[in-house]
Amino acid sequence: MKNALAAVRAMATSLAIASLASLAGCASSGSTTLTYLPNGETGFAINCSGSDASQNWGECYKRAGEACGAYGYDVVSKDVDTGGTAGGTLGGVLGANVKNRSMVIRCKQ
Repeated sequence: MKNALAAVRAMATSLAIASLASLAGCASSGSTTLTYLPNGETGFAINCSGSDASQNWGECYKRAGEACGAYGYDVVSKDVDTGGTAGGTLGGVLGANVKNRSMVIRCKQ
């Protein structure tokens, strides 16, 4: 009986490690894409969603700064940062709190 219990614990531990490794691979689905604004000007659509989106918009602002450089930028639109637990959970332990964060910016000239 002890061997069976030890085998179940080892399998659960292996599953937990494999799940965490797979979450690390898809932690962020961020991208910065050139887009056209309604007035015909160009801008950037920045998506910094994912489970590593932390507690704030810092990654989005960092990407906006990298896209526009020293000129700076104006935020044209910004989505709300909703989020919830995603992925399978083992007793609520392995869930990932995925934040949906995206914004559209226009570089200053």
